[in-house]
Amino acid sequence: MSVNESAELASALWYRGPGQAELREEAIAPANTDEIRVHALYGAISRGTEALVFNGRVPKSEFDRMRAPFMAGQFPFPVKYGYATVGQIESGALRGKTVFTLHPHQTLFNIPAGAAVEIPQFVPAQRAVLAANMETALNAVWDAAPGPCDRIAVVGAGVVGSLVAWLCGRIPGAEVTLVDINPARAELAAALGVVFAEPAKATGECDLVVHASGAPEGLGTAIELAGDEATVLEMSWYGDTPVPAMLGGAFHSRRLRLVSSQVGKIAPSHRPRWTYSRRLAAAVALLGEPQLDALLAPAVKFPDLPRQLPNILAAGSGTLCQLIAYT
Repeated sequence: MSVNESAELASALWYRGPGQAELREEAIAPANTDEIRVHALYGAISRGTEALVFNGRVPKSEFDRMRAPFMAGQFPFPVKYGYATVGQIESGALRGKTVFTLHPHQTLFNIPAGAAVEIPQFVPAQRAVLAANMETALNAVWDAAPGPCDRIAVVGAGVVGSLVAWLCGRIPGAEVTLVDINPARAELAAALGVVFAEPAKATGECDLVVHASGAPEGLGTAIELAGDEATVLEMSWYGDTPVPAMLGGAFHSRRLRLVSSQVGKIAPSHRPRWTYSRRLAAAVALLGEPQLDALLAPAVKFPDLPRQLPNILAAGSGTLCQLIAYT
């Protein structure tokens, strides 16, 4: 697109090579009649997925399925990627409204009006960046179908695992334990109202185990914690890393079920009745609780993001949801 007098310049984050990111300027034409112009306020880094993108570890077989809404470029590089932006509408009948949209990290952009979800007044704009993660967690709970008084373990106290634990903890009588190798996550579990345990001390014989650690060892822990004929829900995505699963021993005699969950499709239990927009709106509405702020890391200013990304995405960084401030 050529730059003209009516176009505005936006700045966008691009992953340009393994471990390399940069900000690029691009011209934004005036919004069409069916579009809205959004000025970004806050964003978030999805550490698990974006670490794989940043390091060029998206398998060729998943190039198409891994495309995010409004993504630009092609895997592996260069690619404009991301899916957590909160902004303010600058044009049209909804002007002034604060919305969440699944858009890459960019200061200004046009999107179809239907691609934005209005944020309720009871949800602060900073916390609303968790919407994509909450949508993933909500879909996982639908896949897992936990019930009242179930004993539930969630292995992996990252953002998505923690949100799954929080959602399950709201089920009447449910006994929920957030399991992680990092003892510092005990404070997070307490903030979310669930029990914390390191793997060796976690209570077994669970009715349901959700694995979200992103590590093969975590999957082994999840299988060990499951009770007879229980479900182990696998949420981790490993990119191109081979994963040995502990399917020997008592796995078969105990009749365990290993089930995958992925947000790209609505859980079968809800698919006939729910649309993607309804699911995302429901996820946004779930973000009204102040204790969820425990998942947000102090904001990084957008111009500083390329320099900070290696530390944010490094294994063992301890960062949960990295907040981005555009203004």
